[in-house]
Amino acid sequence: MITMTKKLLFVITILLVASFALMAADVSGKWTYEQPGRGGGPGRPVTITLKADGAKLTGQIPGMGRGGDAPPPPTEITDGKVDGDKISFTVKRETPNGVMETKYTGTVSGDELKLKVTRNGQDGTPVTTEVVAKRSTT
Repeated sequence: MITMTKKLLFVITILLVASFALMAADVSGKWTYEQPGRGGGPGRPVTITLKADGAKLTGQIPGMGRGGDAPPPPTEITDGKVDGDKISFTVKRETPNGVMETKYTGTVSGDELKLKVTRNGQDGTPVTTEVVAKRSTT
C-alpha cells in the first residue's frame, strides 16, 4: 500500500513539473512594435529578437543611431527572465552622456506581447511607455 502511494505521488509530481514547463510562454522569435516618435512625431517600427531557454531570456534590440549609411549594430539584452507568461530584460547602451539603461517588462499572450518600457528622461525621472508587439512572421 505504501509503495503504491509513493508511486502515485511520484507520477503526480512529474505531471505537475511537466505542466509548469508547458505553461511557460512561447516568447522566442521576432516581435515588432511601433515606437512613438519624439514630440508627437511619427513613430517607427522596432523589431526585437528574443530567445527563451527555460527561465533565461536572451536576444537583441536594434541599435540606436542618428542616420548615416549603415544601421548601428544591434544591442544585446541583459538580465532576461521568463516566468510563466511574464518576461523582463534590460538594455544598456553607451551614449556620449554615459550609459543609458532601459528596462522592459511584459506579458505574452499568444502572438501578442504587451511591454512597459522604462528609461530615465532628460531630467532623470523615469519615463514609461506602453507598447504592444506582435509576433513577426518573417
